[in-house]
Amino acid sequence: MKLVKLQNEKIPPIAFGTWSWGTGANGGDAVFGNHLTETDLKPVFDAAMDAGFNLWDTAAVYGMNASEDILGSFIKGRKNVLISTKFTPQIAGDNDNAVEELLNGSLNRLGVDHVDIYWIHSPADVNRWTSKLIPLMKSGKVKYAGVSNHNLDEIKLASSILAEEGLKISAVQNHYSLLYRSSEEAGIIDYCNENDIVFFSYMVLEQGALTDKYSAKHPLPSDTRRGEAFNVNVLSKLEGLIQVMREIGSKYNASTAQIATAWSIAKGTVPIIGVTKKSHIEDAIKATKVSLTEQEIRDLETSAEETGVEIRGAWEKPMH
Repeated sequence: MKLVKLQNEKIPPIAFGTWSWGTGANGGDAVFGNHLTETDLKPVFDAAMDAGFNLWDTAAVYGMNASEDILGSFIKGRKNVLISTKFTPQIAGDNDNAVEELLNGSLNRLGVDHVDIYWIHSPADVNRWTSKLIPLMKSGKVKYAGVSNHNLDEIKLASSILAEEGLKISAVQNHYSLLYRSSEEAGIIDYCNENDIVFFSYMVLEQGALTDKYSAKHPLPSDTRRGEAFNVNVLSKLEGLIQVMREIGSKYNASTAQIATAWSIAKGTVPIIGVTKKSHIEDAIKATKVSLTEQEIRDLETSAEETGVEIRGAWEKPMH
């Protein structure tokens, strides 16, 4: 498995996400229709670690602490786990010390003394919140700083704030998939490549819509975020793209999910894939072995554009 360089760290080419771990506000039940417990997830975590996938992405707001609690219980006694978690400004209120206090809460739940990547989850106030990372980075509680859901101007502003103290943004995490390429179109991915910043792509599989497990006849779970976003009408528009993904996949003995993931790797990004089953680990292993040709990448992107489908999360704003 070819590792990716995150400044002085070697990281796997795919990070694993835990948004759907645990239940509660913004948790697996509300967003995905899952009700997963530690018993369900422990074999998945162990299989991932055994395969060399040791970078785990979580957030305090996923299930309002539930995801971090579960991940924390799994990493006890392990030395080689890389942790990525987030500060979400929307839950900070007027508390000016919220970044440090919320980080301390995350560290306690995770049972660690530092996080490898700490993200400002959204650009609610770039000047206010980015500067709060500085003492946490200098103390060693935060190894690398990242920004998520920021547009190019906001990324540049955050970079300049840290640069004044000799620090830098090491990672950007935005929604990026065959159906949603706004970070590419806005020049964000180019900026990251030029400035030694790793671009992490989330919702590469569009929460299951690009896995070929769902269709107009077999819709996503109703009463969930993904079921509403990718309803029957939207799924029917994806049939042509799914067919192209199937055809390309047949050349590599790969599923459409593996092709979508391989595409995001081919584009120079590190996808964050939500994992809830052991089969998802096998998908990731396979995806890292698929090397798409330039023509196949073009065919996938053309077909994706022809769907006319672009679904942005309620929490997202346009990138340009």
